Amino acid sequence: MARKPDRIRIKVFSPASKAETAEDAFRPSDDAIRSLARLIGRQIAREQFERARALERKQARQNRSGPMR
Repeated sequence: MARKPDRIRIKVFSPASKAETAEDAFRPSDDAIRSLARLIGRQIAREQFERARALERKQARQNRSGPMR
């Protein structure tokens, strides 16, 4: 016979101060959002840089292999 899981007991505490609690409640998510935004920004910058370098290389190849008659 399968063992039944124990009941989970949740204790509810009243907030010490509403302004302090609301500010602290969003701080970890703000940090996570900023970290994620930083990573996304760096990735976008990398992709833009690579596109620009690829375009420069393409133009350099076209200039070297110009019409030779």
